Amino acid sequence: MIWNETKECMSREDMTNLQSARLVKLVDYMYHNVPFYRKKMQAIGLMPGDIKSIEDITKLPFTTKDDLRDNYPFGLFAVPNSQIVRIHASSGTTGKATVVGYTRHDLDVWAECVARCLSMAGVTKDDIIQIAYGYGLFTGGLGAHDGAQKIGATVVPMSTGNSKKLTTMMVDFGATAIACTPSYLLHISEVLAEEGLLDQIKLKSAICGAEPWTEKMHHEIESRLNIKAFDIYGLSEIMGPGVACDCEFHRGLHVCEDHFYPEILNPDTLAPAPDGELGELAFTTLTKEGIPLIRYRTKDLTSIDRTPCECGRTSARISRFKGRVDDMLIIRGVNVFPSQIEAALCEVEEVTPHYMMIVDRVNNLDTLEVQVELDQKYYTDEIRVIESFTKKIAHVIQQALGISAKVKIVEPQSLVRSQGKAVHVIDKRKLY
Repeated sequence: MIWNETKECMSREDMTNLQSARLVKLVDYMYHNVPFYRKKMQAIGLMPGDIKSIEDITKLPFTTKDDLRDNYPFGLFAVPNSQIVRIHASSGTTGKATVVGYTRHDLDVWAECVARCLSMAGVTKDDIIQIAYGYGLFTGGLGAHDGAQKIGATVVPMSTGNSKKLTTMMVDFGATAIACTPSYLLHISEVLAEEGLLDQIKLKSAICGAEPWTEKMHHEIESRLNIKAFDIYGLSEIMGPGVACDCEFHRGLHVCEDHFYPEILNPDTLAPAPDGELGELAFTTLTKEGIPLIRYRTKDLTSIDRTPCECGRTSARISRFKGRVDDMLIIRGVNVFPSQIEAALCEVEEVTPHYMMIVDRVNNLDTLEVQVELDQKYYTDEIRVIESFTKKIAHVIQQALGISAKVKIVEPQSLVRSQGKAVHVIDKRKLY
């Protein structure tokens, strides 16, 4: 099903014209409402009138996560707080969150984009959909919720954390769709098997995102649950889930191009890369009011395809992600940077600056182990003392990351030292 045929099946020429008109309006809006962008444009001698079409987008400066962090919390907002009706936030490389504000218009656009994505997965008003993303500051839960409601589906706001309750209600309510992370859905499939409920579910489709997942995971989800699984993409800085999603032909994720203009950048030069070539994905938010962003560098590596799709949609498609250009990890749907661990450990007097993060996937759920060296003067063989230090460090890491980690204290000087760039992460998940 195509939710918005007018926009999703628009000719390439008409889409380019629409994007051009919206970019011209956006640049003028941001120049007059966001001092940050006005200063950046003035610094390079650029005026709003210099932007006449989407082809001029390369004249505009990039925006990065650091820019959001440096202008924390509301420095990039284009409207007064009286027009902001919701705020979401995600983690960053420091203790400061990345804060995003939404106007009523922004929430309407968000629901529209998610509705398009859910429709690609076959969700209709006749479906019962369990939303098993986290609710709260994380965009996943409420984003999927509002889009499903716009379609008219029956929404069950499960959130995360109680798998047995979710599986029981999945059977009792006759849920036909679920939105969650792929690793959590694999875990759910195991719980269903343990409870002997696999043959009682009515699931038809799953909309999975918030973390990287492989073709193997995709196949495993579909075969275990006898459903169709779809990949949804988004990031809180741009909107949240619903920026792009794949259709039943799985030839890439269709971008909601009338709202988000995608670019692929050469990772070395940041020049535009040709269609089909791997590069860093950047987005310009063509219609956002609260915190519009120009050429926001996502750090995600992908390629773009603008050829027609068998489903009838004409929108550009981005390929499954091949990695990142920074050291960010996504663990249980949460953005985690090694520098966050480092900053947290600096608060603990008893440890050295040396640490190792080991990320794995056990029983289809992400695990994080942090190996930490105690300072020589604090190291002891006394179990109670070691346990006390372990709890203290685990608490500090939990507060910094927002997720729990297993802490393993190792002997002083036991972690490998490097003469070059220090290696602090071992990721055993093989996601890319």
